[in-house]
Amino acid sequence: MDNLFVYIPLLFALYIFTKHFLHKLKNLPPCPILNLPIFGHLYLLKKPLYRSLAKISDSYGPILLFQFGSRRVLVVSSPSAAEECLNRNDIIFANRPRTMAGKYLGNDYTSLATTSYGDHWRIMRRISSMEILSTQRLQMLQSIRTDEVKAMIRRLYRASETQQAVDMKIVFFELMMNVMMRMISGKSYYGENVEEIEEAKKFREIVIETFQLGGTSNMADFLPMLRWLGVGGVEKRLMVLQKKRDASMQELVEECRRRMRSSNGGDLDMGGKNKTMIEVLLTLQEKEPEYYTDGIIGILMLGLLAAGTDTSVGTMEWALSLLLNNQEVLKKAQSEIDSCIGHERLIDESDIANLPYLRCIINETLRMYPPGPLLVPHESSDDSIVGGYHVPAGTMLLVNLWAIHNDEKIWEEPRKFKPERFEGLEGTRDGFKLMPFGSGRRGCPGEGLAWRMIGLGLGSIIQCFDWEKICKDMVDMTEGAGLSMPKAQPLMAKSYLDISGPTQLRKGRSYLSSTKKDTIIQEKIKNKAIRNEILINKATRSWLKRVVLGDVRNVYHKTVEARWQSHPLE
Repeated sequence: MDNLFVYIPLLFALYIFTKHFLHKLKNLPPCPILNLPIFGHLYLLKKPLYRSLAKISDSYGPILLFQFGSRRVLVVSSPSAAEECLNRNDIIFANRPRTMAGKYLGNDYTSLATTSYGDHWRIMRRISSMEILSTQRLQMLQSIRTDEVKAMIRRLYRASETQQAVDMKIVFFELMMNVMMRMISGKSYYGENVEEIEEAKKFREIVIETFQLGGTSNMADFLPMLRWLGVGGVEKRLMVLQKKRDASMQELVEECRRRMRSSNGGDLDMGGKNKTMIEVLLTLQEKEPEYYTDGIIGILMLGLLAAGTDTSVGTMEWALSLLLNNQEVLKKAQSEIDSCIGHERLIDESDIANLPYLRCIINETLRMYPPGPLLVPHESSDDSIVGGYHVPAGTMLLVNLWAIHNDEKIWEEPRKFKPERFEGLEGTRDGFKLMPFGSGRRGCPGEGLAWRMIGLGLGSIIQCFDWEKICKDMVDMTEGAGLSMPKAQPLMAKSYLDISGPTQLRKGRSYLSSTKKDTIIQEKIKNKAIRNEILINKATRSWLKRVVLGDVRNVYHKTVEARWQSHPLE
């Protein structure tokens, strides 16, 4: 028995040495030497995963090959290695690994995000790029995005009147959900004008559960025995969720079909420009039913809803958090918007191209807090060479985008918020140093929509309000758990619309100088300071009401005072 305790460590050491020797002999990428039986290198992983992998890469190099349970995983953490995988070897690495979430939330690996490279992927990609997310289609649906941003501003205005702190994560989430659902089906499930309350409640529950189950890593994907034992009950929850998602989306498809037929005498081809995305696909279904099945339509819409919402919500929340901690950047952005757009209208999507500093802020936010710190996993279909190392077929690829975006060799002071670093590079990828939406064949097809919504949403709240933290401390920038990069603590902030804010002072003064209708108030109030304060405050409110809330009666009175009293905000 005593000899047995001596032999076990020796056998274990021999196992480790043999594994390491064979690893070197096959010219495989470097890896930590201790590769445990069954578990492999899983013992090394800590949350958040992207930081854990970045720390290991600092010791072993930018190209690493891990054994995570039953899966071989290649992790790359440099622009050159990412380029080799996503550019030179992009066809080889165009497949997707099979995971539990991909099976159930990706409808048995048939969604655009989860299907492997091949004919089905080409069809799905073509439909997404040409029929759903094309520049022309997005332009046709611009009014929806504008309406929902105005609804968000109205909500924030009411909160500003009572100086109420607002959970900006909820504000941005409801904005994006309404935008996506109105573009997809013509319906909104959040806010003031929700008609079908029970349906809206049910759909909101499905969305929240999807983000909860789909946004976390599942250990059963690496240790199949956990799946066989049913540990955690994740698979059962995913199965139930899939049925609810499919039924909900099929109801939307049927509702759109009925609406199209009733409005066009039984013909699905409505011929209008402002059709929802489901209506566009149903029209195409009449011509090519083998491609545009109800199942394909549902899968595409669910994928668009999940990807389009999470990316934009997180980026806007991180961006506003950074601006609250860096007030000088916020003031500079406000000045740019004021000088470029003026005070007579709100920012719109066409203005974003003419606001380089706003785009710098968005780029810097995407660099520091990419929505997918580890790009969606790829899988190799054949043997390949990466960085001079042999990578076997069937290897999962993880591109550690967070490590690339925060590499001191590439970026000066990478953890410091400096939008100016992108001046002259606004909107460009800068090679593989910055690729928040991925790259190559499997890059995100919704990048254009994300830029429109982030630019419009963030630009609007910068233009209309002054912002403050809810306490003197800096906003907590701790990252939460998950495959995306949520804030650990949702952002609570206060929006202000009064004369204390420099942005509103400028708007008020500009409005007064253009109207010159202050004669009566000047006569009534002799104190110049008090008079100016009242005038600016009234003019500011009038400006917001005209361009955001709408001047319904469109009547101009002799004085600012009379104008404001005739049109009180509800």
